[in-house]
Amino acid sequence: MDTVVANSNINVKDKGSMITILDNTDPEVAKQIYNIFQNSYKIEAQLIGTLDFPPLSRSAKDIENSKTTFYGFYEGECLAAVLEITFEDKCLGIDSLTVDPNHFRKGIANKLISYVLTDNDFSKAIVETAVVNIPAIKLYKKHGFVEFKRWTPSHGIEKLAMSIG
Repeated sequence: MDTVVANSNINVKDKGSMITILDNTDPEVAKQIYNIFQNSYKIEAQLIGTLDFPPLSRSAKDIENSKTTFYGFYEGECLAAVLEITFEDKCLGIDSLTVDPNHFRKGIANKLISYVLTDNDFSKAIVETAVVNIPAIKLYKKHGFVEFKRWTPSHGIEKLAMSIG
C-alpha cells in the first residue's frame, strides 16, 4: 500500500486509513480511547493469564486528564487503534499500543509504531510489555527494539523493557 504524508504531525492517509493525533481532553474522544483500551486490554489480560490487569482500571476521565500524546488509527470513520506516547529529553516512551479486536491482524500496530518512530525526533525510544506477550515482543523487535531489563512489579505480572537508540 502507498502511504501519503499529508502533513507531518497531523495525519497519514493510506487507502481509507488515517493516523492522527487525538485530542484526549475532549470527553467524547477520551471515551473512544477508553473503549479501545478496554476491548484490547481484556484480550491482553487473557493472554497474560490475569484477572487483575492494571491498564483495565484506567477510566475515561483518567485518559481525558492525561498529559501524554495519543495517536489514533482510523479505518474510515472508525477508530481502530490507539498508541500513547510520552516525550521527554529526546526520549520517546511508548506507554500503550492497543488495537480493537475487530481490527486484529491487519498490520495496524505495525503502521502506528512506524509512524510514531518516523514522526518524532528522538535519541532513544522505550517500551514495556509483559514477558508472556510474545506477539508484542516480536512486533517491537521488528522495529529494532532490544530487551534491556526484566522485573516483576507489585501486581505480579513479569515485565520486560525494550529500547532503540
